Amino acid sequence: MTILVTGATGYIGKRLIPFLINEGHTVVCVVRDRLRADKSYSEEELIYVIEADFLKPETLNNIPKKIDVAYYLIHSMSNSSKKFNELEETCAVNFKNYMETTQVDQVIYLSGITNEDRLSKHLESRKNVENKLNSKHYALTTFKAGIIVGSGSSSFEIIRDLVEKLPVMIAPKWLHTKTQPIAVRHVLNYLSKAAGNTKLYNNAFDIFGPEILTYKQMLLQFAKVRGLKRYILTVPVMTPKLSSYWLYFVTSTSYKLATSLVDSMGIQIIGKPSDINAILNIDPITYKEAVELAFEKIEQNGIISSWKDSMVSSGRLRNNLHKYVNVPQYGCFKDYKEKQVLNAKKTIDKIWRIGGVNGWYYGTFLWKIRGYIDKVFGGIGLRRGRTSPTELDAGDALDFWRVIFADKEQQKLLLYAEMRLPGEAWLEFKIENNLLKQTATFRPRGLWGRLYWYSVLPFHGFIFRGMINKLANA
Repeated sequence: MTILVTGATGYIGKRLIPFLINEGHTVVCVVRDRLRADKSYSEEELIYVIEADFLKPETLNNIPKKIDVAYYLIHSMSNSSKKFNELEETCAVNFKNYMETTQVDQVIYLSGITNEDRLSKHLESRKNVENKLNSKHYALTTFKAGIIVGSGSSSFEIIRDLVEKLPVMIAPKWLHTKTQPIAVRHVLNYLSKAAGNTKLYNNAFDIFGPEILTYKQMLLQFAKVRGLKRYILTVPVMTPKLSSYWLYFVTSTSYKLATSLVDSMGIQIIGKPSDINAILNIDPITYKEAVELAFEKIEQNGIISSWKDSMVSSGRLRNNLHKYVNVPQYGCFKDYKEKQVLNAKKTIDKIWRIGGVNGWYYGTFLWKIRGYIDKVFGGIGLRRGRTSPTELDAGDALDFWRVIFADKEQQKLLLYAEMRLPGEAWLEFKIENNLLKQTATFRPRGLWGRLYWYSVLPFHGFIFRGMINKLANA
């Protein structure tokens, strides 16, 4: 079959595509920015990458008409826009309208469990999107998932931050809210096995794990897997705003995402039983088993996708990387350094490992201080780290930077700053003729931008010099 996957660079979409390829399907990936598409797609005969934006109907003509099945995986946890629900609805309506002009037989939509009368803003939006996707021209199959647990998922990483950083937690009362977590591998099983299955046409199914757990129980089970003893005290005095700040300062989440999560975590998520497991022959595993499998992937450096690489975690960027690839030349301050390298390959490998647990090779404690300052002023800080310790691709998060361009063959890495700044900043590493060229570019915004540059200039002098020396001498 020919299968269309929207949200192809997202957490679920990126993991679903290999499932579909392994089953012999031809996959058409729809992305808003071709730079963010996985490089391996260009080498795969069964994958086609199409650039389109469902907020812009005029761009959808690039999508082929001959499609058998389409996955609707477009969703954002960001609440930065007051018109969030309207934007989600617009995407769904534009998708539906275009799909009705194609030969598609089935649309598969991944939503969240929405069985409560009182829903969070995002679950209400999910329910509304499901209604908008209904059509007489194709069959709609909806899967409503519980909390998704897997390496790189937002719930997994946030719980990991809390458990590994806090021996004692004074936590909000929503830790007593009940939910039914499900392993990401089973979510992918449901999605991939549903393609073309007529038994699932025009139907919706809740998908969830075998246990009903509170968030507190999830934290304690996670700690047990990690061999850690943790104590949790819940208090009723934490307002939603205080809860959001608690998550924001302790974990790697952004404040906007934290407020969305707190809004959702107060809602009980219990699925309705159905015969979907028997139909698709799926037997979901327990939460503890899902956590153990996630750490197996982490230890094998096998994380395919992470919520941290989503633009939801971005402090500044909004999807399109192309506009940031060309570093401005005028009206900017620059710190340029160059040095002969001893071994170009080793230097490139070292550049590709920069940040995260490896740090920045020189003055890392100062980078950490800058991260703490950024966090205090509402930025993302350094806690996102990086998804892979050795690989980088355009669109990846790297501490408080975003990878704009990464090509080992061209021996070039370009980063864009997502920390709070009175301007814009780029950091470029490039090797030409065994000469490492390291350029920090800052385009100031007004007087404060210029004052900021001169205030950090003394630190740049030895930090960037020390960094290039460490890289060149790899």
